[in-house]
Parts: sequence; structure tokens; C-alpha cells
Amino acid sequence: MSRVLSGFLRVFPIRRLLHPLVILFVLVLTIFVGYRTLETGYLVISDERILEAVSMIKRSAVETTEKPPQTDKPNIIFILADDYGWNDIGYHSSLIRTPNLDRLAQDGVKLENYYIQPICSPSRAQLMTGRYQIRYGMQHSVLMSDRPHGLPLDEVTLPQVLKESGYSTHIVGKWHLGHFKKEYLPTRRGFDTFFGFLGGGEDYFTHRIPNEVVETPETYRAFDFWDGTSPCLTENGTYSTHLFARKSIELIDRHDKTKPMFLYLPFQAVHAPLEAPQEFIDKYKHIRARNLQVYAGLTTAMDEAVGNITRALKDNGMWENTVLIFSTDNGASRAGSNWPLRGFKNTLWEGGVRGVGFVNSPLLKEKERTSDALLHISDWFPTIVRLAGGSTFGVKPLDGYDVWDTISEGTPSPRKEILHNIDPLIVSTNSEASKVFGHKTFNTAVTAAIRVGEWKLLTGNPGNGDWQLQSFDKKIREKSTGVRGKQLWLYNIRDDPQERRELSAEYPEVVKRLLGRLAAYNETAVPVYWPNIDPRSNPALHGDLVGPWM
Repeated sequence: MSRVLSGFLRVFPIRRLLHPLVILFVLVLTIFVGYRTLETGYLVISDERILEAVSMIKRSAVETTEKPPQTDKPNIIFILADDYGWNDIGYHSSLIRTPNLDRLAQDGVKLENYYIQPICSPSRAQLMTGRYQIRYGMQHSVLMSDRPHGLPLDEVTLPQVLKESGYSTHIVGKWHLGHFKKEYLPTRRGFDTFFGFLGGGEDYFTHRIPNEVVETPETYRAFDFWDGTSPCLTENGTYSTHLFARKSIELIDRHDKTKPMFLYLPFQAVHAPLEAPQEFIDKYKHIRARNLQVYAGLTTAMDEAVGNITRALKDNGMWENTVLIFSTDNGASRAGSNWPLRGFKNTLWEGGVRGVGFVNSPLLKEKERTSDALLHISDWFPTIVRLAGGSTFGVKPLDGYDVWDTISEGTPSPRKEILHNIDPLIVSTNSEASKVFGHKTFNTAVTAAIRVGEWKLLTGNPGNGDWQLQSFDKKIREKSTGVRGKQLWLYNIRDDPQERRELSAEYPEVVKRLLGRLAAYNETAVPVYWPNIDPRSNPALHGDLVGPWM
């Protein structure tokens, strides 16, 4: 008898004895009870009967664990890599190993005609609002930690809409949409929880911002890592990719399975500074260039984190009702490679604005395929709201489209054009501007770009237009030609995604038509909001912390 009771306690420790299944145990025992002879008057339960009852209850407990009650709304996991290049993922023939990302993409839908913005904050703003940056004054640069600006408070965000549909909402990683006032913090913009950093970049281990992310480096260097609205000082020295994976898994493990989850995971990786644990760098000893070794290790660490998070979703019985979306926020900087696309981060060439992206979900109707449909990061807002069974009623007019049927079933994309940007603060000084055909329709000295159908038009100063390929021992750079003295370019992107054959002289009517579209967008644009540096932002005045100062 003691052997049986000991076995029972191993299955059900003391801390579980108050579980409702104990009641079931008692009922089962009653059924299997055997009595001694009436002379003794003792109640006797055979070892075999007890073991059979324990086995039955244990099976019931396992079944309950494996099949938790599920919401009918899908969990949405949105993973955003930072500065991740077109040629830096395995399935684009990269020398960097990304087995988890490759497997997810292969089993899902690869988005090969997918566009983002050329820099961090505008991409994140369009994801959160479904609206172009010209709608709220973020046409110029990124949000800076020493300037009082952010995503305007009258813009409705994706997590705010999802909460109306019953979602728990979490952000783990990089915010970069404003923090000069508390009202701009993620937990004031629709997220239930926040674990990460507020600014544009920082050290991966110390979580202090490097000098290059602000314009006052001589005074601005501080700690930027938060758990909600409190500084998270206990994680100094822990690699951020590991921190974000650990926190994401914790949220998944603790999630109430009767509610749908929205987990927004904007990794710090693979943004500068180039830092990775040595164990990941050592995987690339065959690469001779040190910076590329580190960049590759940094990327593989992110890939491993994605694999661990995916495994947690499966272990918790959530995967069958989950939509996982992976995207970069812009093209690679010169540390990575956008080959064979032209240009880099912070340029309007394809290398800056065409992004790595894919979707994986058991809910996809047509899987294991590649989509060439025209998509944009602003499309995620209405698409995710539709998946959540929500409504965009009360939201400002959207520039994004619901593209779920395009992704899931392969139907044609409703999107026909993309405004890449119009930045009136970056103006070309080329004196030939007034001689450009159609200049009176739209000022071609202004830096802008638009995609309409297969055509793409760029004006002003689109940025560095070189092509760069990473090899095992060096970077192979192909310098762009035909840029100096020009401020208008036309390409057929469908036929020429590498932007090598400029066609404006051959198709003047197309130039005129696309300049007309730029002019139409420009008429609806609000003025750029680019405030002066505020000396009150100096973290030395606020406990050496990056955070609200007004």
C-alpha cells in the first residue's frame, strides 16, 4: 500500500492536491472500492484498483494539458527584424545560416514583392497605423532620442484596435515611436506589456545607447531598457536577442489560452552596433572578414531565437491557431547585403525598400509557395484586424489593404501602387532640375519615390545606389553610374528589379503620369514635423536613463 501511495504522490505532489481532478480521483476510488468481510468492518482498496484509478486521472490530466481551451480568434505573432538585408537570409542564397527562418518560410508563403520603408521609425509607424508617413509628418529621418517627437497621439494603433477584439497585446523589443512624454510610451499606445528599449539603437549587452544614435553625443549616453514603465536594471550584461526570446517564451507560457494573443517582437538584431555572443561568431570562422563574422553570428542568434519561440507556441498548444508574420523594417546597412538589389538602408533604391518577408500558419489555405503579389508594410494593419474579427470603423482613412486572401489563397493583390516617400527637407541642388520633363507637375528636386504597377519613379537624391555582395573574404562593391547630375529615374521593376536600365527618356508619358501621382499625394501631405534638439532630454538630468523628459 505504501508503494502505491508513494507513486501517487509522485504523480500528484502536495501543491496539486487541491486541483479539481482530486475530486474525480475520489469518485473513481468509490467506484473501485472493495470491502473486507463484514466482521472486520474495514475498508480495503486493492493496489491494482488504486493504480488503475491513478492512471485514468493522469491520462485525463495530460489530455487537459495537451488540449487547453482555445479562442476562436488566431494568435498573431509579428516578428520584425532590424536592418535585415535581402541577401542575409538563407533562402536568398546567403552565406549566413538561418535554418529556422528558412524552414518557416519554406512551409509558409514567401513574400518576394514586399515593401517596407527605407528607415526604422517610418516602417514601424506604418505597421502600427496602416497609414503613409506623409499623413502625420514623419517624412524625414527617424525619431531621435534628443528631440521631442513621436507618432502623433491622435493616430489609432494596431494594438488599440486588437484590444477591442479581446486580444492581450505585448511588445518585446524595440519601440522607436516616441518617448519624450509618458503618453507616447507603448503601454499608453495599446500594449498591455512592454519589455525592451525605447530608442533607435543600443549596446546589445549593456543596453546603453551608442553615441551615433543621437545628435548630441558628447552628453547623451544612458541606459535604455524597460519592463513596462520601470527601468530593468537586472539585465545589464545579458544579450538582448536572448532576453527578448526568453521574455516572449515566458509570455507564451503564461498566456491565458482562452484569449487571443498579439505578440509584437521587434528584435534589436541585426542593427548596429555589431555584437554577438562568441559561440555564434565561432560558427563563421571560415569567413575571413571580422565584421562579417560578427554580423553573421548576430543573424544566426536571431534565427535561433525565432526557432525557440516557435517551439514554445507548439509546446503550449497554440501553434495550430497562430499566424506568424516575419518582416524586416528596411534594407541592410553596409554591414549586410541587399544583393542583387541596388542600394542600402536609408535609400529609396530597391535595396532600401524591398524587404524580406514571409507568413507561416496552419490557417493558410495554400502553403509552401512564393508570392509575387505587390504588398506593403501598411497592409498588415487592415489584414491583422480582419484576422482578429475586428473593425477599422473609427480609424483614420487607411493606405493599407487587407491582403489576407492574397497571402492565404493566392488571389491578386488589391494594391496597385506604393508611395515610398516624399521628403521635402532633402532637396537636390542640381541646377538642371527645371529642365526635367514634368518638373512643373512635381518638383523633381525633392527626394521622393513611387511605384505604380511595374513602374518606379525616383526624384531628387535617392541615396547611395551601389550594389554590394558579401563573399567569404570581402565585400564586392559595384559602384553605381549615371547618378551624378541627375534627379529623375524611371525603371520597370518587374523586368529590372536591380534598377540597371534607366528609361525616363524612352517613356516620357509614364514619367508624367507618375509625377502626377506624386503631386496628388503631396497635396494631401501634412508638413514635416522635425523639432529642434531639446537640452532637457539629456539623461544626466533624469537618473542617467533614456525616457520621458516632458
